[in-house]
Amino acid sequence: MIIQIKVPSPGESITEVEVSTWLVKNGDYVHKGQTIAEIDSDKATLEISSEENGIITLMVKKGERVQVGDVLCIIESSKEDKKKHIVQEKKDNLEKDYPTNKNIKIPSPASKKILKEKKICLESVQGTGKHGRITKKDCIFHLEKNETSIISNTNRPPITTMYNRSKTKTPLSSLRRKLSERLVYVKNQTASLTTFNEVDMLEIFFIRKKYKDLFKKKHGVNLGFMSFFTMSCVRALKLYPDVNAMISGKEKINFEYYDISIAISGPKGLMVPVIRNAEYLSFREIEQKIYKLSTRVHNGKISIDEMTGGTFTITNGGVFGSMLSTPIINPPQSAILGMHKIMERPVVVNESIEIRPIMYLSLSYDHRIIDGRESVGFLVSVKESIENPIKFLMGGSEETISKKLEL
Repeated sequence: MIIQIKVPSPGESITEVEVSTWLVKNGDYVHKGQTIAEIDSDKATLEISSEENGIITLMVKKGERVQVGDVLCIIESSKEDKKKHIVQEKKDNLEKDYPTNKNIKIPSPASKKILKEKKICLESVQGTGKHGRITKKDCIFHLEKNETSIISNTNRPPITTMYNRSKTKTPLSSLRRKLSERLVYVKNQTASLTTFNEVDMLEIFFIRKKYKDLFKKKHGVNLGFMSFFTMSCVRALKLYPDVNAMISGKEKINFEYYDISIAISGPKGLMVPVIRNAEYLSFREIEQKIYKLSTRVHNGKISIDEMTGGTFTITNGGVFGSMLSTPIINPPQSAILGMHKIMERPVVVNESIEIRPIMYLSLSYDHRIIDGRESVGFLVSVKESIENPIKFLMGGSEETISKKLEL
């Protein structure tokens, strides 16, 4: 029986995908439910699983673009698993060529290939495996040892042999190409400006130090900075609604809900999953959602629906050590907040100099609908909330902190 594995639809409006990785080889025996390939769309990566046991025949090459509904591969489910026979046949051939005698060095299959390609005498290699068996590691060590010996006994080699000057070409993934298009579009189609401010993180440090262990024990996630900044942004967006807006043709659309996109770096590139209706969420709920979305991004499991929408974006370049940056707007949104590395700096507090943990903030915005007053006011509001979180985010008193943190 022959089973056809077709390209699934990653989401609405997506008609073409790219085969980014084959996890099996042509002719392999695959099992039902086994992940056999990964495909990239413009927005996300999807895994393809085998629908039956059998021998697989690949119909599409890695890197090839295909349409939704095209046949990726076929599986002959009537075929038996020939792997056991192949392994036994290789074992029999090995024993035939190198009898199991302790006085004879027997190379592993991987080392046997190296010995043949490099024309290395079997007797010249010291085996470290069981019963003196020669391993791949032994062969590599033998080659490196001989190469070192040759270089040490000769004059300085030409510069071309001293340095590795090779280069590789790798085609851009579908995700990376789409991201490039979006970034160029933003640069060319928006009147993007950036405004800056700095924020004293001392009060946030005190709260986290006092409650982080209890918070982690009760809720299973860390009390991070992102929940404070998400809540601060929601408050600022309510005060400056044009920052929570977008342009559609000749119209401006103001959103009366607050879907906050969080930029997360994953193995496939930068992903921007969305925390929906953040205005109704608690510190615990925000931290749990960020943890869940971050895990799915790093595991390559994030879905298109989880990245669709969003009215405002937060990105944290500080986790990579960035001191200051001008983040690019995430279209069709009109603004993005950039967080940066926290550094201890001397600041004037009540006419005296103190060392405080300071973070620089940046807000990139589309000047077509957001004026300087709104952009500066937005950042000042975020700064105000972060520097006095008890008053603006936690109900106004020490007694309400535990309640807000659900402790």
